Amino acid sequence: MLETEELQKVFKGKVAVDGINLYMDRGESIGLLGPNGAGKSTTISMISSLLKPTSGDVRLNGKSVVKNPETIRSVLGVVPQEIALYEELTAYENMKFFGRVYGLKGKSLERRIQEVLEIVGLQERQKDLVKTYSGGMQRRINMAAAMLHEPEILIMDEPTVGIDPQSRNYILDTVRHLNEESGLTVLYTSHYMEEVERLCDRVYIMDHGRIIASGTKDELKSILSGEETIFIDLNRSYPELLSDLKKHEGILQATETEKGLKLIVPKGSRHLSSIFQAAERYQAQILNVNVQIPTLEDVFLHLTGRKLRD
Repeated sequence: MLETEELQKVFKGKVAVDGINLYMDRGESIGLLGPNGAGKSTTISMISSLLKPTSGDVRLNGKSVVKNPETIRSVLGVVPQEIALYEELTAYENMKFFGRVYGLKGKSLERRIQEVLEIVGLQERQKDLVKTYSGGMQRRINMAAAMLHEPEILIMDEPTVGIDPQSRNYILDTVRHLNEESGLTVLYTSHYMEEVERLCDRVYIMDHGRIIASGTKDELKSILSGEETIFIDLNRSYPELLSDLKKHEGILQATETEKGLKLIVPKGSRHLSSIFQAAERYQAQILNVNVQIPTLEDVFLHLTGRKLRD
């Protein structure tokens, strides 16, 4: 349905997006992950025809979006990172304005306004000024505006940043319902790995402007199928112990967590005794040890060398 071909964008000699290829089938929910500065938002801007690529193309059903931007604009809804609403207007007035921009009018516009307000759970607050809304409510209205024209594809660029858990959960449930029940095609970027785990069929991992891995969640996890993760809860932080374990020949990765340490080791290896010995050397008090198979976030860290929220 939608694909990019060697998509590249250069700003003043700096390559922001470096020849990426991705595709989305109709009805899929695709995750686009990457640390800040990876090129995700630039990629989205080119896909949505807001930014012209330096080279390469975006194709919708085989037709060039770069040459004919109108081919995608009528079927695409975009929920941007920043709130794109008029705060001095009510939610209803915002919906009416954006609906007219999409070419809707009359009874069809009124019907659609009420439908999207019901979808995001804000029908009862539609007459209130947007500036009186919480951050989560503004995010939901932002989402409603992107769905007014009943798009076939919805792009969501980190739509849950900085909102309360209830609104975040509501947005995720809504996106999942629209994808599974209505067949809406979704491209979703996020800094929260658990959101992608929950929503997406396939995932692209992006870093330094390139796609460095892609596949289903299980396919990506199989990258570390020969490894396992050891979580060690400690009574406090021990920087010297962490530094020591990073140099340990049998430990593939060692990072600090809120509770202690996370270590990735070859599956079936016997490193616990040497880990305990190292902890004893630094008089570290071990509270709990838990061994797990690698997660999608472990794969991300393995591929990019940094945490998703960096």
